[in-house]
Amino acid sequence: MRILVLVDGSKWSQKAALHAIAIAKKKEAKLVLFSVLDRKEAKALAFNMGLISQDLAHVQRFEEKVWEDMKRSIREIMTNLLVLCRDEGVNCSVKITEGSAREKVLEEANSGYSLVVMGAYGRSGKTRIGSLLEEVVGRIEAPVMVVR
Repeated sequence: MRILVLVDGSKWSQKAALHAIAIAKKKEAKLVLFSVLDRKEAKALAFNMGLISQDLAHVQRFEEKVWEDMKRSIREIMTNLLVLCRDEGVNCSVKITEGSAREKVLEEANSGYSLVVMGAYGRSGKTRIGSLLEEVVGRIEAPVMVVR
């Protein structure tokens, strides 16, 4: 049994990972922690930083800083989850990719997993179901567990 956990850095995805770890331990399943970094998100954040600071001339520099921060943050989260998996005796690996979250998640989720686990909300913490969830849940072939 292979379980895919979608990790975006939100508290919701980390909560989903904890549930997936418990399931993997009980079922002796292999766990894959998966994250997609999207350059468009870094560009949008950098543009907003430029607007706020009234320094649009340095948006590209802001973008590189945001991009590096995004990569560092997700690596740190994944490392912490890997340590937890190791401590719990769960076979776990990490996969971080770049591109469109929707496309990459569908591609990975439909590559032979027994279960896909994801948080109900993303990093924005909005009270409605996360937009990625709305876009992909009906197109994932494996059962999907949504954690709130």
